[in-house]
Amino acid sequence: MTSTIEDAEKWANDGIGALSISLVRSTDQTAQLGKTEQNLVACFHPKFVYPIFGQEETIYGYQDLDIQLQFDSSSLKNYLSIQYKAKLPESSPVKPDEIEETLYKFIPPDYTKSEETFKKEIEETFEKGFIPPGEKISSYRPNHSKGKGKSNPTQKLEPWVKCDSEEDENEEEVVYELWAANWKTPGFREYHRRMQVFTLLYIEGGSYLEEDDHRWEFVVLYERRKRRTANSERRYDYHFCGYVTLYSFYHYPSSIRLRLSQFIILPPYQSCGHGSMLYSQIFQYLLKRTEVAELTIEDPSEAFEDMRDKEDLKLLMKHNVFDLELSKLIPVDREWYLATKEKWKLADRQFSRLLEIALKIRLSLEETDPKVERAYRIAVKERLYRFNYDSLVNIPKEERRERLQQTFEGVMEDYDRIISGERRWQLRGYGDIHYAICEPVEVLAQI
Repeated sequence: MTSTIEDAEKWANDGIGALSISLVRSTDQTAQLGKTEQNLVACFHPKFVYPIFGQEETIYGYQDLDIQLQFDSSSLKNYLSIQYKAKLPESSPVKPDEIEETLYKFIPPDYTKSEETFKKEIEETFEKGFIPPGEKISSYRPNHSKGKGKSNPTQKLEPWVKCDSEEDENEEEVVYELWAANWKTPGFREYHRRMQVFTLLYIEGGSYLEEDDHRWEFVVLYERRKRRTANSERRYDYHFCGYVTLYSFYHYPSSIRLRLSQFIILPPYQSCGHGSMLYSQIFQYLLKRTEVAELTIEDPSEAFEDMRDKEDLKLLMKHNVFDLELSKLIPVDREWYLATKEKWKLADRQFSRLLEIALKIRLSLEETDPKVERAYRIAVKERLYRFNYDSLVNIPKEERRERLQQTFEGVMEDYDRIISGERRWQLRGYGDIHYAICEPVEVLAQI
């Protein structure tokens, strides 16, 4: 029995380790990369493969299996290579998994298995020039500030800043651009079919979208790099970094509520602050759209919630939203609450949490009456009771109080974590009062 198991195991391959992904650039584009940028063209692995190869994420029937799924970093055209040291013989009672046949169901059929053809296609895309489908809605660049200015004491901590003008963009070697699209955008449907496999590989429980559902919107993030030309002609190359999907719902009486459904930053661009910038720029883009009443998030991960809280707090504090007298915030003035929540297009729970975090920060920095602190605790517990009403209403009063207190303490611990910064977060200041807000150095921005 032992020898049989050992024999079977030598033909089993970890699907995550066996599948390597890379974003390939043309020869000239690769040569343009600096030493610290080589990771942009290096291989990386998926986070999940169970949607493709099954729950065990195991590929059976091969030894030393190496699957290369390469993408043109601009057009996202595919090259597929499947290599192995040995394959189960035809006489084996157990047949090896059909790798290409399985992958064929999830990637566009126009992929190539010829490396020479793939390289030729990349060079052709480079010569022709790739322009993203859709409409550019925002851009950001590296922050070159060397110190903290009086107008912005935290400028040094920001790795990226929004481009204020076309001139601001044109001065940069590398700029990151956000392009909005939908199913009606010329060329986007085909482009989405190439990029959608990342949903399966990097979002737990991710699935493909229905192309006949017109309510989907997309924002794609690109690295735009200035091309070096002999005649100083201004040309740019675009490289895929990640994307966001948004789904619209009717919002009474005549607007829409957008739900952020999928959010992906590919591994070569993670841990650099791109997730925070992508989210914040999308949020500010939606604030300008009069037909959008609210932005919600579908089943966010803890890492995404942390990033979202930080960005939302940063934006609201930048505009001094919480710089009112405490008497108007504890307990909160209902008219102000509803008007402010509507103005910033935030869901009720998210705005309540942001208010509670901001108040906790103020209470920790300002000398306040103990009655105010008690009123704060009561206000938070009232919200938690409403939120957990179904699970609390039918239990004995004393047990209800105990559970509510436990929930309150858990929420306060979470707020303390966000404020004080475990996970290598740094403090920063905003507004007239220097609020202690956290800035994550490293956040995996994906759900």
